Amino acid sequence: MAQKGVQLDRNTFSCSICLDLLKDPVAIPCGHSYCMNCIQAHWDAEGDTKTVVCPQCRQTFTQRPFLVINAMLATLVEELKKTKSPAAPADLCYAGPEDVACDVCTGRKRKACNSCLVCLVSYCENHLQPHRELPPLKKHKLVEPYQNLQENICSRHDEVMKMFCRTDRQSICYLCSVDEHKGHDTVSAAAERTERQRELEVSRGNIQQRIQDREEDKKRSEVKQQVRSQQETVVSKFQEFQEELEQEIAELKRRDAELEKLSHTEDHNCFLNNYPSLPEPNEFTHSSSINIRHLSFFEDVTAAVSELREKLQEVLTEEWTNISLTVTEVDVLLPQPEPKTRADFLKYSREITLDPNTANSFLVLSEGNRKATVILQQQPYCRHPDRFTYWCQVLSKESLTGRCYWEVVWRGDVVGVAVAYKNVRRAGRLAKYRFGFNDRSWALDCYHDGYIYWHDRLQTSVSGAQTFRLGVYLDHSAGVLSFYSISRTMTLLHRVQTTFTQPLYAGLWFHTALGDSAEFCKPIKTEES
Repeated sequence: MAQKGVQLDRNTFSCSICLDLLKDPVAIPCGHSYCMNCIQAHWDAEGDTKTVVCPQCRQTFTQRPFLVINAMLATLVEELKKTKSPAAPADLCYAGPEDVACDVCTGRKRKACNSCLVCLVSYCENHLQPHRELPPLKKHKLVEPYQNLQENICSRHDEVMKMFCRTDRQSICYLCSVDEHKGHDTVSAAAERTERQRELEVSRGNIQQRIQDREEDKKRSEVKQQVRSQQETVVSKFQEFQEELEQEIAELKRRDAELEKLSHTEDHNCFLNNYPSLPEPNEFTHSSSINIRHLSFFEDVTAAVSELREKLQEVLTEEWTNISLTVTEVDVLLPQPEPKTRADFLKYSREITLDPNTANSFLVLSEGNRKATVILQQQPYCRHPDRFTYWCQVLSKESLTGRCYWEVVWRGDVVGVAVAYKNVRRAGRLAKYRFGFNDRSWALDCYHDGYIYWHDRLQTSVSGAQTFRLGVYLDHSAGVLSFYSISRTMTLLHRVQTTFTQPLYAGLWFHTALGDSAEFCKPIKTEES
């Protein structure tokens, strides 16, 4: 009995993270105790430097607690270590920081062995027994333990999301399909999963074929490298080619592994929420289309001259940009009044074109890349780090400094006219990646009945004449950004006074309504012109 009592004491004074006796014990505000290093490492792994969560009771603290060693608890642990009782082995049935815990267990929680998509609860082996024995519960859908089951609940109607809206590309519940998504293209989550699964398998097949092709290319390049090893310049090119092939093969294999893992996900909503747009991998520039051949002396000289010419062009371009910025800074020192008449604005008129490398795949560019239109089918754009992957947005190719003026004609339900820094975030589904919802962009959303100005998620209602042509004036150095409605006259809608720290780019945002469009157009004459 005494032995059992000591064992109980050791469990009581064990850290639920490392499952060993507490070392430098600290207590957090919810009352649970941990080793100081264990709880600090756990919170560091969460990534957030302020908001943290207790691993046991999941209580959230908006400020990271200040940890102090509990002297009394440390003394008790030291006394317990002096006993001759062997340390209790770590009980592998209890949930650790990276495990899905049983939602029914009280106190120290056990690992969940299954999650129920009907109950939206995770169960350990003990608490799962009713689902194995009771006929009504046997019909429930059990899957591997899933961490975020509540993501399957509609936040608006508190119902399980078993539908999928293809129009808005999101999971919804049945009530959503007859409410705010009425008239949209909606199907069951299972049906959408089946269709996307087929696309996924086709994409995997293409990737696997690409892997095989690249491995054959790699073998051929190795043979040719050995044949021409005596030519040092050619050897260098072969080595670069081989390294790039290895990088692409590794990337393709990683992509294939991700798709395979996703294809085995049993939860339809989890699959659809994580289902990628499946863009085809970039065509590899050094593919089998490269005709590796003997380079003569004159060809080597030609290549060297071409490379030197490209580097010289880059230097000249960079120097010209620096000169332009310097001229702009000097120009600011001169007293220049803000434009008053339309003729004054037209002095600073800029021609704006859109950068195809930034366009979302549901946007098609036309009119010499001056117009963007929302379409139903994704465009086969190549993967590019500058591309907006979720929000229907696009940026201009030209950077904007000094004084600039341009006009936009828009059509549709909701269109946003914006400016943004080049380092605005491109990949992400969160609202903060939308123009005007972060501190790196400024946007005026245009509706049929008014306007709303956005910056850093703060909105300002704007009243004014409703037109489908907007004028935008930017004085970068003075920190002035103004929006105008253009009809027979030019009317100020909203003026911003701030400080711009980087060159700006003109942008467009769409609410994904099919057919919505916006075009950077030449200014028209008004009564003020």
